[in-house]
Amino acid sequence: MKKLAVGILAHVDAGKTTLSEGLLYRSGSLRRLGRVDHQDAFLDTDPIERERGITIFSKQAILPLGETIITLLDTPGHVDFSSEAERTMGVLDYAILVISGTDGVQGHTMTLWRLLKRYGVPVFLFVNKMDLAGADRTALIRELKAKLDEGCIDVGEGSRADWLEEAAMCDEAAMETYLKDGTLTDAVLAGLVTERKLFPCCFGSALKLEGVDRLLDCLDRYTHQKPAPAEFGARIFKISRDGQGNRLTYLKVTGGTLKVKNLLTNRRPGLPDEKVWEEKVDQIRIYSGEKFQTVERAEPGTVCAVTGLSQTKPGEGLGFEPPGEEPALEPVLSCQVLLPEGQDPYTAMIKLRQLEEEDPQLHLVWNEQLREIHIQLMGQIQLEVLRRLALERFGLEVSFGPGSIVYRETIAAPVEGVGHYEPLRHYAEVHLLLEPLPSGSGLRFDTVCPEDVLEGRWQRLILTHLEEKVHLGVLTGSPITDMSIILTAGRAHEKHTEGGDFRQATYRAVRQGLMEAQSVLLEPWYDFRLEIPGEYVGRAMSDLQRMGGRVDPPETMGPETVLTGAAPVAELGDYAREVTAYTRGQGRLNCVFRGYEPCRDQTGVVEAMGYDPDRDLENPADSVFCAHGAGYVVKWDKVPEMAHVSSGIDIVPVEEEAPDPTPAGGSRRSWAGSLEEDKELQAIYERTYGKVEREAFRPAPKPARTSLDGEKYRLMEQNRGPEYLLVDGYNIIFAWEELKAVAQDNLDAARKMLMDLLSNYQGFRKCEVILVFDAYKVPGNLGEVTRYHNIYVVYTKEAETADAYIEKTTFELGKRHRVRVATSDGAEQLIILGHGALRLSATVFRQEMEQVSGQIAAVLAKNNRRERSAPVRHAMDKAREKKKG
Repeated sequence: MKKLAVGILAHVDAGKTTLSEGLLYRSGSLRRLGRVDHQDAFLDTDPIERERGITIFSKQAILPLGETIITLLDTPGHVDFSSEAERTMGVLDYAILVISGTDGVQGHTMTLWRLLKRYGVPVFLFVNKMDLAGADRTALIRELKAKLDEGCIDVGEGSRADWLEEAAMCDEAAMETYLKDGTLTDAVLAGLVTERKLFPCCFGSALKLEGVDRLLDCLDRYTHQKPAPAEFGARIFKISRDGQGNRLTYLKVTGGTLKVKNLLTNRRPGLPDEKVWEEKVDQIRIYSGEKFQTVERAEPGTVCAVTGLSQTKPGEGLGFEPPGEEPALEPVLSCQVLLPEGQDPYTAMIKLRQLEEEDPQLHLVWNEQLREIHIQLMGQIQLEVLRRLALERFGLEVSFGPGSIVYRETIAAPVEGVGHYEPLRHYAEVHLLLEPLPSGSGLRFDTVCPEDVLEGRWQRLILTHLEEKVHLGVLTGSPITDMSIILTAGRAHEKHTEGGDFRQATYRAVRQGLMEAQSVLLEPWYDFRLEIPGEYVGRAMSDLQRMGGRVDPPETMGPETVLTGAAPVAELGDYAREVTAYTRGQGRLNCVFRGYEPCRDQTGVVEAMGYDPDRDLENPADSVFCAHGAGYVVKWDKVPEMAHVSSGIDIVPVEEEAPDPTPAGGSRRSWAGSLEEDKELQAIYERTYGKVEREAFRPAPKPARTSLDGEKYRLMEQNRGPEYLLVDGYNIIFAWEELKAVAQDNLDAARKMLMDLLSNYQGFRKCEVILVFDAYKVPGNLGEVTRYHNIYVVYTKEAETADAYIEKTTFELGKRHRVRVATSDGAEQLIILGHGALRLSATVFRQEMEQVSGQIAAVLAKNNRRERSAPVRHAMDKAREKKKG
């Protein structure tokens, strides 16, 4: 018996859900037909779907078909939810692409076709609504061949012999068989379909069940199940929750057998231990619509939902299955999530993370500096659905700020980035070559560093660190893309180097290179299709040219004119409403994400966003060197000249004829040659470092993630109690020049000055302040906690340092409260960050202290200037008159 996973995809309003109803009804799975407009469709199970009449979440149903058991996966058709459809494609054996007979091939249809080609999914086509006026079968099959593939063959009308010859022309071997035997067997035709050489097309009306039986017959006869290995494998494609809040992991078993209580893991070569999970399967569910039945085992080809797994992600491979490809569709809009007054943002983040688990493309991001939550999405309808989900699932009445464009950044020319991390008893140095790639290439990582310069284990660790983080550009703080990052050199210390040292050095090397580079801002573009009456063509073309778009020559289709082309998302965002207004409802605009292109107004956008890379403390470009037993910071533009190792690559400036894009800062350097072009330099390089092997150590690609995800930060439910600030006393005293000068004469006076400053700070900020001083060298000291005005002062006990006390206290308080720690100790900052606290360097804390002092002074000055009350003013006037008399 064959087991197949068949997806059904379409442009919105093509009749996809109606066809699903027809297939289930004619196969005997349903006793009566439901309808979308009657809000009783079998697969539209969510109340939001029934209200709006569109599919929002992918659903599955079991469709028995003779000796074939089909799991029918109904996917969203609206472009705002197309990422849900793309995730489903990774588990499909076959797909049914539904096309409206009256609309033909739409823009989103082309997007789905390209995605199906990318994932290698064989396709059957069903042209729906052929009972309506304007549906021309001959013209439609001609359009399918022209826009999709020449292998689109009409298999619905007439005898089998009528279309066999045309099908045979899709493949040379099939043609030879046809000429020899005069026919083609079902097995040969199934092979052509599987190889994506033949695309059978059925025509009909799903509402009237016309052509549905022919489509079912094609699915039964012209398909076959792929052989499955004995080794276990599965592909995860969806995360959701049932009515009781149980987390469901939807997957397709591709090999072996999945049993209840099996131990599943994502362990694979090259994956760090801290990212590996192992969990048991509690329950295996086979869903059909809203209902499900539990089974003890799932064989290859089974699509099921599993409970008991808490760390799975869509696209993840289990067993022999590799990680999935990065999604092709990306969100183009970003909005701030506005929380109700009094709502703790950290608690809200934990809840909203559940929605991000189900749709990773939401890219939920916490901006610590602005204390704001931002979310990325595909369009306005998705925004409304998210608002409804947050209210129904979590009781959160969220709203959203104005949408903004999701930008990307790249570089115009190669540049070398250097990162050095050497606080006391730590050491790592990394040299990276950053090179631009063609549009749409994404990020690629590689190494050419010889192992006699840096051991292979350190090189693999550096490549892992490059992939694990979303690296931000230096123009607007947007993610970088279309770039190769190549490890060229590095150095480790035999005794002091730890894994975390190379993480710091790698991040700083990327950032330092971006600061040196000629950065280019990229903005998203749409491919559009605009259908309007002929009299409005002039207006439309003028609008599109004003937007900076590219317009193809107009096409005339009866009384309507079709304009196609591309334009920036920022300009096309609300144009659909404008089209509806000036055409009085007769115009239609369809937009499909095209990709990223250089921003037309880079300078204006950069100035408007106001991003300062030097103030981004989460992404430092500076390096840390060590001298006289202490670490010190070196500015990014001075790092290359202080590096301890050379990469052997020299990038010299060249003159540019045209003006460059906006620089990130400092000097500009561009590529003057390559190893292949300069034979002499290549020979010297290979004599020094050995033969260059560019493909070594390249890890498997992983989906990109946000820089504030559950693997980097552990967000916990927090009380709304006071915020705690822990201050490393002596660290701050010797980091602030004024206190350091006082301490050289009288340490007690410096301590009292710091306590007075913190008392003022606490009175203004209303947080709990704990000031910690080292007393670990005092023999027999039991430690002391005293109250100084409105703050706590702690003197640690014998053999306990201030660092140890702060780490212990942060760990305990961080479970229930928001905790910040003021210290300039880099190692201490990393430790307390792992405990869930936020860290402040001595420099940043001083700036914050000065700001508070200025605000206090302003309040006092205002109070001193305040107008006296009437009785006081009267008494003062009377006293002055008496004095004059």
